[in-house]
Amino acid sequence: MPRLVVITDWRLPRERLLTALERALEVGPEVAVQHRHPEAPVRQFLEEARVLAGLCRARGNPLFINGRLDVALLVGAHLHLPAGGLTPGDVRPHLPEGRLVSVAVHDEAEARAARGADLALVSPVFSPGSKPGDTRPTLGPVGFQRLAALLPCPALALGGISPESAARVHGAQGFAVISGVLEAQDPTAAARTLCHRLE
Repeated sequence: MPRLVVITDWRLPRERLLTALERALEVGPEVAVQHRHPEAPVRQFLEEARVLAGLCRARGNPLFINGRLDVALLVGAHLHLPAGGLTPGDVRPHLPEGRLVSVAVHDEAEARAARGADLALVSPVFSPGSKPGDTRPTLGPVGFQRLAALLPCPALALGGISPESAARVHGAQGFAVISGVLEAQDPTAAARTLCHRLE
C-alpha cells in the first residue's frame, strides 16, 4: 500500500514533471504516482499514461489512473475514482486480482460511500498549493481525523501537504501531494521526508 501518492500536474513543462517524478520515485516502492490530467483528450491521456507506466514499472512503483478504467486496464495500472462517479463496486469486477482502487473523499457522505476501496484520498486538509483559486473550506487536521475515522480503508491526507504541514496531521496512513513534491527544490528529499513523517 503506498504511503505517498504524487499526483501529476501537466501544467508543468513535461520534462520538469517527469524529472521530478523520477526523483520522487527514488525513495522506493512506497511512493506511487497518480496520473491526473482532466483536460487531456483520451488519446493524449493514454500516451501520458504509457510514459508513466514505463517510469513506474522500471522502479517497481505503483501507478494509479484517475477516473479512466479503460486506460488503467490498457497500461496495467491501479485505479483512482473521483467523487460522484463510479464506485469501487462498479469497477472491481472488471479489474484483475491485485489491482488497487483509491477514492476521493471530501465529506461524510463520500466517506460512507467508500466501501470496497483500498485507500482514500481525503481533501482538502489545507489550502492546495496547486489550486490557488480553490475556495472550498479546508478540513484542517481535526476534520481530516473525523473523516478518516468513518472510512473502511486507510486514509491519505491531500491538500496543501508539505513536509512542514504534514507534521500537523495525525491519523494519516499516508499523504498525497502535487506541488509539495513536484515543485520542491529537491523532490527526492521532499518525498522521503513525507514518508518518514509516518514513522
